[in-house]
Parts: sequence; structure tokens; C-alpha cells
Amino acid sequence: MKRLIECVPNFSEGRDMAVIQAITDAVEAVDGVKLLDVDPGAATNRTVVTFAGEPEDVIEAAVVAGKKAAELIDMSKHTGEHPRFGCMDVCPLVPIAGVSMEECAEYARALAKRLGEEAGLTIYCYEAAALKEERQNLAVVRAGEYEGLQERLSDPEWAPDFGPATFNARSGATAVSARDFLVAYNVNLNTTSTRRANAIAFDVREKGRKKREGCPLTGPIVKDEDGNEVWIPGALECVKGIGWFIEEYGVAQISMNLTNVSVTPTHVAFDTCVEKSQARGIRVTGSEIVGLVPLEAMLDAGRYFLRKQKRSTGVSDRDLIHIAVKSMGLDELAPFDPDKKIIEYVLRGELGGRLVDRTMEGFTHETASESVAPGGGSVAAAVGALGAALGTMVANLSSHKRGWDERWEEFSEWAEKGKACHEELLALVDADTDAFNEIMAAFGLPNSTDEEQAERAAAIEAATVKAIEVPYRTMEVSLQSMEVIEAMAEIGLPASASDAGVAALCARTAVLGAYLNVLINAKELTDGERARGFVEGGGALRDEAMAREAAVLETLAEKL
Repeated sequence: MKRLIECVPNFSEGRDMAVIQAITDAVEAVDGVKLLDVDPGAATNRTVVTFAGEPEDVIEAAVVAGKKAAELIDMSKHTGEHPRFGCMDVCPLVPIAGVSMEECAEYARALAKRLGEEAGLTIYCYEAAALKEERQNLAVVRAGEYEGLQERLSDPEWAPDFGPATFNARSGATAVSARDFLVAYNVNLNTTSTRRANAIAFDVREKGRKKREGCPLTGPIVKDEDGNEVWIPGALECVKGIGWFIEEYGVAQISMNLTNVSVTPTHVAFDTCVEKSQARGIRVTGSEIVGLVPLEAMLDAGRYFLRKQKRSTGVSDRDLIHIAVKSMGLDELAPFDPDKKIIEYVLRGELGGRLVDRTMEGFTHETASESVAPGGGSVAAAVGALGAALGTMVANLSSHKRGWDERWEEFSEWAEKGKACHEELLALVDADTDAFNEIMAAFGLPNSTDEEQAERAAAIEAATVKAIEVPYRTMEVSLQSMEVIEAMAEIGLPASASDAGVAALCARTAVLGAYLNVLINAKELTDGERARGFVEGGGALRDEAMAREAAVLETLAEKL
């Protein structure tokens, strides 16, 4: 899986568009980074910038943006309604795909260090990236704002985590963090009443509503023994929400920020709003996602609603997204285009096309062209993906067979396993070509001096290892898919027995084909022991694949 993170720096300038443009131009100049959104606010005198890409590229873009902000923004002249204390006020990193929160926090600390050293900014780390427990909360870190920063820096307890410990009147200080993806999510109601929408919002949001004596609307507010107002928590954690009326559409909405979709996903928020609305005699008619949403949030929603229908969840991502859109009415107010709404798809389209995104005809013609890539390794992975997909198809069809209703979960689990295999094998199609290109790039490095020759040799060796590891992984995953194929040959839909057989043939072909790529690259390794390990391990995988293929065909011979 491609590693993706998002960066959402807030800059203390929302009025001078030339300054904002200069900062965003610096971001866009970094290869591998896609600028997703620029949101300036005149009243707050603040601009929120959103960009994404692979971690190393995003960190580089954040550093150049921080340098540019320090160059162009003078905090001693800044005024605005929003809390702030630096030219680059906050700079959170958000894991999108292939990166855990723990890893993202480490990336945030690496970014903080570079901003301190290279941009000369005073840096505090907060939330998941915090180096001190008392600095986890941004409000605590930014207390006193810019005006109180000089005094705070004089206190040893508030020495920065990175960068200068002296007050810089021009740049102030910057807070760097790692946090979860925030989804702006609105649920549509069949009412025009803001008051009723607010009541439902109070039912669901984590903060809830103030507790009152007697009448819940007009009764006196209950206070505890210390004189603090007592609140009744809402149903959903990590959710902020209010109700409002949208004149453009003529409907009231529950407007929510889902601050941690791993705690409260979109589908849970939707169903909870349905439940709370029904209790008040109101019907949910649909919903909308404002801005972008992570792919996994949509896939989780699709699986959730399929399980409620007792249907297999091992279907394609596009099918899962379609079910999620229709189940939550995400297309009620405007079309939901996955390629424009799902962050991974937006980035995939902007950061370069993939072989697997081509048509079958296009992939075949590219393979047949004079270009040496894609080659046998990519084709082997593609054949393996087709085999795993066939096994998945049999599992999905079996889950829907009339009379087998009680077995839908059994076959759904097999379909999920098969899908995981063919998804990884599709990724390996491009990974194999990328690995070959890295070898070519390594051979193209300069080699005039002894130092250059050593660096070139090391790069060639590393690229060669990768060119072996990718087809080796193709062997492993194709072999894993045979577990699903074997099961479907044994217990799957009888009418699809031949499909299971073709799946086995594809899986075996993928293993043997990928092994040829392991062999041809292993002989180029200078590390002989490592090369033998790949060759011997691959040979064992090859033998097992051939034996399992024979067993599947023998099973099917009796049925066919």
C-alpha cells in the first residue's frame, strides 16, 4: 500500500493573497505533493492549507512552507480573531493510508526538528506527537498566544521542543502534531426547524447538552457542588455537532465534525442520527461529506451496511463505496464522485497514473511495446490477481446461493481473504515495474570517482534486492490465494467449479512466472548467501504451488 499522509498547516495571514500564493507555490514546487485546498479567512487573518503525499515529500513541503512563512509574515503586525502565536501557527500531520498514528507521530517529530533547524522556528509538539504529557492539548501549548510568548519562553519549564528558545518577534512559535483525520459530515433532515435539528445534534454529539431541572428546554441549569454547570453527554464520542438550516436546499441538517473516525465512523454517526431523529418524529433523508474522506472510512461503511443485509463483504472497493453512498444518501444533495471525494483517489489521479488503472487493452499494448517494462514480473502479478479474483468471485456467488443463506458469513470470510490477495497483487503489478525502473536509475548514477563508484554499487545492490523482493512477494501472495481457491473447489458453488480451476491455473502460473524473475535478478546480487536464500525459498514456494494446483484439479476432475 502506498504510504500517504496529509498536512494541514495554518498560517497567520488571511488577507494578503500574494503572501498566501507564495507559500502555496512553495508547497506545489515539491515533487510528489498535491495541494488539496487553500482556505483564507479575512476576519481571522488566517489561512488553512491542505496538501498530501508520501511522508518524506510532505515533510519537505511543510519545511519549505515554514521557511517561506517565516520570510514573509511578521507576527508583530498581526491581528485576527483566531487564537495564534506564530507565522506558521500549527502544522498537524494526518495519517491517510499505510501509516499508523504512531508512525505519523514520529514523522511529526522529524518535521518539528527540521522546522527548528532549517526554518529557525520555535517548535512545540502537541497531541500524538507531544514529547511532554502536559503539552498534549493545543490550548495549553498556545495559552497566552503571541502576546504572552516572550514571557513564556523565559520560563525553563516552557523551553521549546525544537528550535530557538529565544523570542523571535517576527515568527513567534509553531505547534506541530499528529492527529486523526477530521471528517466534516452533515446529515439531512425532513424538517426546516433549526431548533429540532439542534436538539438531535445535542443528542448525538459528545458534549451533549446542559442538564436542567424540570423542563429540558427552559428549566434552571443544574450545577455541581463547585458551581460548575452539569452536562448530559451525547451518544457519540469524538463528535462535535450543531443543527442549522440550509436555505439553498430548504432543509435542516445536523452538522458534525467527526474528529476520530476510528472511534466514531461515518456510518455509526449516520445510524445514530437516524435513531435519535426517529425518536423525535423526524426522518433522515440523506447526508453529505464536506471536503475529502479517507478511503477506509467509505469501505468500512460499505461493509457495515452489507453485513446488515447479510451479504458478502468481499466485493470490490467500488461496490463497497456504492453501497455506502446509497445507504447514507451521500448523493441526495449533489453527486458523490469517488475520484473527487476520496483522498486516496484524488492523490492517485494527481500524482501519476498506474498500470492497473489502464484498460486491459491498454495494459496489453504497453506490455507489447518496445519498452522493457512492464515485463514478466508485472504480468505474473496481474495473472495472480486474476486468479485470486476468480476465487473471490466463487466465494461471493456462493454466499448468495439460494438455500445457503445461513452460510453467508462463511463465504464472506473467504471472499475477504481472496480480495486481500488480489488487491495486494494488483499493487505488485506496478511495484514490479517501479523496482525495475529503480535498477535502471541506479545504473545511471555517476561513477567517475571512487566515492561515486561505491555509492553507485550500493544503489545497484539495494535496487536489485528490491527487484527480487517484489516478485518473491508475488509468489507468496499468489500461494496464499490458493487457500481460497482450494476451499471454493471443495465447498463452493458447483456451477462455478470450472472458475475455481482456472483460478488455480492462474495462481500457479503467477508463482512460477514470478520465480523466473527472482532467479534472473538473484544472480546479479553480490551477496551470495542472500541470493541463495531467495532462490531456495522461491523453489519451495514453486513446488508447493504446483502440488496445490494438482490437488485442486484432481478435486475438480471428480465434479466436472
